[in-house]
Amino acid sequence: MENLRQGTGGKTSASLRTAQAKTLSQPTSVSSPKTVSSPAQSHVARVKMSGGSAVGGPNTKDVKQMLLDWCRVKTEPYEGVNIQNFSSSWADGLAFCALVHRFFPEGFEYCTLNPYDRKSNFEKAFKTAERLADCPPLLDVDDLMRMREPDWKCVYTYIQEFYRCLVEKGLVKTKKKMP
Repeated sequence: MENLRQGTGGKTSASLRTAQAKTLSQPTSVSSPKTVSSPAQSHVARVKMSGGSAVGGPNTKDVKQMLLDWCRVKTEPYEGVNIQNFSSSWADGLAFCALVHRFFPEGFEYCTLNPYDRKSNFEKAFKTAERLADCPPLLDVDDLMRMREPDWKCVYTYIQEFYRCLVEKGLVKTKKKMP
């Protein structure tokens, strides 16, 4: 099932891949490992450190866990939100709303949200993120409504893009890379 908006902008799975590529190429604390160019660097990149990450950066599992932990910390004070994964924890839309509200409290009143009105929650979060964070509308509300819980890869990609937009606006500080 296509979980992407297909509207006036013609967004399809290609736009999701473009957003993923943009997200992964941005210098953030949850960026992917750098590519290596020489055979010696390739060998070093394959050597594992005790934490399970390759030299040169965190592996995909570490990045996913770091982003999940970041979401959990940012939404912790919000009632009705308990982020444990990138799927069922986002099903009622409150986690999206809480994360967006954390950075843009002027966007809407969180206390007025209804956990049983999934559609309204998704719409409020995505429209606010698009308007205030310049986050592209990668997820389609109608697609989300057809599923009991969203596809984790789609949620993960959307959150990566939202994070990237926050970094661009200077609302999230990232660690500086060592030379």
